[in-house]
Amino acid sequence: MALARASRALADAGIASARAEAEQLAAYVLGVPRGRLALADDLTADQLDRFDELVARRAGREPLQHLTGSAGFRHLELAVGPGVFVPRPETELLAGWGIAQGRRLGAGLVVDLCSGSGAIALSVAQELPAARVVAVERSTAALPWLRRNAAARAAAGDRPIEVVAADVTAADLLADLVGRVDVLLCNPPYVPSDVAVPPEVGRHDPASAVFGGADGLAVIRPVIARAAALLRPGGVLGVEHDDTHGTAVPDLLAADGRFEAVAGHPDLTGRPRFATASRRADGQHAAAGATWQTDSS
Repeated sequence: MALARASRALADAGIASARAEAEQLAAYVLGVPRGRLALADDLTADQLDRFDELVARRAGREPLQHLTGSAGFRHLELAVGPGVFVPRPETELLAGWGIAQGRRLGAGLVVDLCSGSGAIALSVAQELPAARVVAVERSTAALPWLRRNAAARAAAGDRPIEVVAADVTAADLLADLVGRVDVLLCNPPYVPSDVAVPPEVGRHDPASAVFGGADGLAVIRPVIARAAALLRPGGVLGVEHDDTHGTAVPDLLAADGRFEAVAGHPDLTGRPRFATASRRADGQHAAAGATWQTDSS
């Protein structure tokens, strides 16, 4: 009865996956995996009060991950809450691409810009244990979450990552790593300022991690320029972008002249989601006007 009532309340509030989220909240209150919910004892009176409170907060469009205190990302459970962007499933595609490229290149150095909770950096550290991973984040609110997750994963046995507090748009970013980076990944703030976002994002994710200026490219442009300096010849870049950008980010990469093998990648719904490129193997700057192609993977 409690689950059915909660599912109806969440559905009425516009939550698309109402039943699944009600089950997740019940499992959280009971302290069991969602898959074992059917085998768990009934909620006690105190637990029922707690469950109803959480359902009411979720119906008010507080993020599920803030209520449970964690977000799943690839093979990780990350601590999240107010002040840090909640990682999305779409970004797992970028992380997976970067990990695959790291394996191909035998990457020794991977950089994650706009690291937030550390989702990308910590996934790379877990799945590419031989790589040195550097995570860069500017936000004083997000950095404690990044450091907390980094410490937790190191305690669990993953290779520790290096956390750098810095602005990714700085012209001298990671000056000691110029020309040495094998893989550079970035999930920057990229939503154009006039685009409407869901309540969970608009009310709870930090605006500085969501919006990227009038066209959504205010951070992406300097990141591309700095990536060209940081990457070694043959090193690769992957950067997530808004689906409304269409070909804008691959076009920027192609026009830069220092990249080759530029490609656009869709998310699971087929919308443009991230762009990738390789630093020219000869280390040179080609004439603008290079072409790129869409990658369906």
